[in-house]
Amino acid sequence: MRAGPSQEEIRRHNLGTLLRHVHIGGSMSRAVLAERMGLNRSTILGLVSELGSAGLVREELPRETGRAGRPSLVVRPESERVYVLAFDVGVDRLAAARIGLGGIFLDRREIPMPPGPRNADKVAEVLADSALEMLSTAQHGTHCVGVAAAVRGTVRRPDGLVRAVPYLGWKDEEFGKDLTRRLGLGLPVSVGNEASLGALAEHLRGAGTGCQDLVYLHGDIGIGGGVITGGQLLHGDGGYGGEIGHMIVNPRNGRPCGCGAHGCLEAEAGERALLEAAQRDPSATGREAVRAVVEAADRGDIIARAALHDVGDWLGIGVANLVNVLNPRTVIFGGTLREVFLGSAAQIRSRINRIALTASRENLRLRVGELGDDAVLIGAAELAFSEVLVGPLETLARAGA
Repeated sequence: MRAGPSQEEIRRHNLGTLLRHVHIGGSMSRAVLAERMGLNRSTILGLVSELGSAGLVREELPRETGRAGRPSLVVRPESERVYVLAFDVGVDRLAAARIGLGGIFLDRREIPMPPGPRNADKVAEVLADSALEMLSTAQHGTHCVGVAAAVRGTVRRPDGLVRAVPYLGWKDEEFGKDLTRRLGLGLPVSVGNEASLGALAEHLRGAGTGCQDLVYLHGDIGIGGGVITGGQLLHGDGGYGGEIGHMIVNPRNGRPCGCGAHGCLEAEAGERALLEAAQRDPSATGREAVRAVVEAADRGDIIARAALHDVGDWLGIGVANLVNVLNPRTVIFGGTLREVFLGSAAQIRSRINRIALTASRENLRLRVGELGDDAVLIGAAELAFSEVLVGPLETLARAGA
């Protein structure tokens, strides 16, 4: 017969749960925390005191109340004191950020990079240099409690081996270990797929807040996807779940895809397909090139409008298939697909209405991402925060050491 959890395990769980509430939900009173956690106020007081003594939270008067009388103290995360490093390895840029508890950006660096193959060691060197610059400006007595990076490719769980990033020419790169060594912080760098981390970010802090079942589509040079089901990120057996961009939508006459197949959603509705259909300079790639096509369509450019119509058609087929298989409550379009959706929403909805099962689509919401270009960085930060939200005091003690 297995014994139940010990008092220490329960305490550790409650400390992490309380910290997560103020990290994700923002400042709130002890009374609200007691209600949400189902604990009495004296227990909440003890938990807040422990986290406060460790420097993870503080209590203070709310900035605005709108009510007469003495307001109750609220518990806030110590955003300036406890933070993580988050990295985004993009198509045309590298981004690094120092993000405090509560999801507050404390510092950020962005490095433009020419599209095309790039050495993984060089990328790790550039990101580490940016991170060390940010760390040099952090105040004394602050603590970095985690590090995570997002890449546009397949990443193996749980060791973070980057199996492939086609547009960079990476294959089986130990990128996380290299970045860990270069940073020299004694903290392992977690690595995740950019669309999965974007899904996590929009679920926790963006257009998917409060939604337990959603699909996030991220447009960049290709199309990535992330799936939240039952409130949890779908990883799959090896960590490769959510490769929505490589769902076949045009098997007979499909365009070649970088993965080696033909007719993938990424090949039919991705950046290259849109720019080619719009008769744009093939060398003019990236976010600005996609936005230029959408803006031209808004001004009445017939060729740009036709290109968006074609891409929207394939995108609608892909989303309809996802609706039938996964039955999400919300589908969120992020990255460059945010602009593409706004320019081709009617075509996408038309395809969904014709293909998706009535029962599966009757409550479906189509949304654009609310976090913009920060979604991937925010998702990487949440990955980096995951350990401190499970064992706050232990993680902070290791960071201090």
